[in-house]
Amino acid sequence: MSQTPTASAHQGRLTVGDAAPDFTLPDDQGGEVTLSDLRGKKVIVYFYPAAMTPGCTTQACDFSDSLDSLKARGYEVLGISPDSPAKLAKFREKDHLTITLLSDPDRKALDAYGAWGEKKNYGKTYEGVIRSTVVVGEDGTVTHAAYNVKASGHVAKLRKDLGLDT
Repeated sequence: MSQTPTASAHQGRLTVGDAAPDFTLPDDQGGEVTLSDLRGKKVIVYFYPAAMTPGCTTQACDFSDSLDSLKARGYEVLGISPDSPAKLAKFREKDHLTITLLSDPDRKALDAYGAWGEKKNYGKTYEGVIRSTVVVGEDGTVTHAAYNVKASGHVAKLRKDLGLDT
């Protein structure tokens, strides 16, 4: 008899060489984005806990500030959180974000990418979004995966790790 994992079961984290799980999620502008539609491009998929919080704002602004140079190197950027499309639209407007923001309230992508799980904060343990970044190559496989990343300085570190600032 096989067991069905519960909603809180932690999915395994992705590693380099894994096939990136496909997803279709609503964006903040009334459309949908499907990862497999971006084949042929490199895609930075990053997961963050909540729009309009200090760390998530820092990270989203850093990605937006870096977007033109990332696109020039063949990268797209997708930011995913459990927030509603309406909240993401407010986030975009308030902070003048240029990256693509996707809504994952059912946690399908968060779970598939291992970006939802147990967290500890001030001695309390709870379930939530694990700030993570996965880079998907043109062929749909994972080329870089980082979990429990820091919000500030993450984009600069990612650019260095990807060899973009040489």
